[in-house]
Amino acid sequence: MTILKSALALAAALGLVAAVAGPTSAQQAEKPKLTLGVGGKPLLYYLPLTIAERKGFFKDEGLDVTINDFGGGAKSLQALVGGSVDVVTGAYEHTIRMQAKGQDIVSVIELGRFPGIVLVAKKDGKIKSVKDMKGAKVGVTAPGSSTNFFVNFLLAKDGLKPEDVAFVGVGGGASAVAQMKRGELDAMSNLDPVITKLESDGDVVVLADSRTEAGNDKIFGGTNPAAVLYLKRDFTEQNPVTTQKLVNAFYKTLQWLKTATPEEIAAVVPEEYLLGDKGLYLAAVKNSMPIYSKTGVIPESGMKNALNMLVEFDPELKAANVDLAKTFDPRFVTKAAGAGK
Repeated sequence: MTILKSALALAAALGLVAAVAGPTSAQQAEKPKLTLGVGGKPLLYYLPLTIAERKGFFKDEGLDVTINDFGGGAKSLQALVGGSVDVVTGAYEHTIRMQAKGQDIVSVIELGRFPGIVLVAKKDGKIKSVKDMKGAKVGVTAPGSSTNFFVNFLLAKDGLKPEDVAFVGVGGGASAVAQMKRGELDAMSNLDPVITKLESDGDVVVLADSRTEAGNDKIFGGTNPAAVLYLKRDFTEQNPVTTQKLVNAFYKTLQWLKTATPEEIAAVVPEEYLLGDKGLYLAAVKNSMPIYSKTGVIPESGMKNALNMLVEFDPELKAANVDLAKTFDPRFVTKAAGAGK
């Protein structure tokens, strides 16, 4: 049985399909006011969240969503586990890691099909490839976040360990750019618009780039799901209409992004996201457009690539029995897609 079929079978076994079978547009959300966690909202990795918020797609679904922006994805995950946020837009890998720890965290829509993470090194430094990174000071959005996992994987591929470098949390905005420019870091794993800013200013050389299909094939051997909407499975069971409405809003966003121009996107996001340079932001958006999901559905190959990446450097996951079908529940996005036709 395929992973997606297993996921649907699991949902049916839990008796949840009927709960979301009716039209949700006319139904009242069980929890219309909710809190969403994210780690680095200005990053283009999380552009679908900003679009859903600024275009009013949450409000269209009758939802009042308060967004808490943390320093990185690991912190937003901690907030979900601790109960201070209801849902998270974060990296898919977290659902795998939490399943391995016995915590039922499930994704319900894919927002990014490629991570869009780029590993760069100081232009005039000693690092010319990943193999040269031993002893390096490496900036990541936050320790334990997807930008950290990305480096761990690349290190493992070249025979190095995470302990061979020193990771520093730098966030995903102007402060990350400043630290790289001041020479406080030897290398950095980050996302756009941070990366395009450093590239355009000639401060860095690119060591690995997951913004394109070719880049992902080279690094992972195919797609690797990135940003998703994830939450505790208990939440989906107790709030199926609310969950559906959240997915509807994000699915509408993905459809909007399919035809949006960089100029239209720049007109929607807050002014501060442009980092004081609209032309730079437009270039960053253009570089990042391939990363967004076309369907909202995580392909089985992507799930397996994500697991293989984590297993490469995480001894705990090597020994864990992870059921990938439990990491993604396709019912909600399937229904959103059907309603949109």
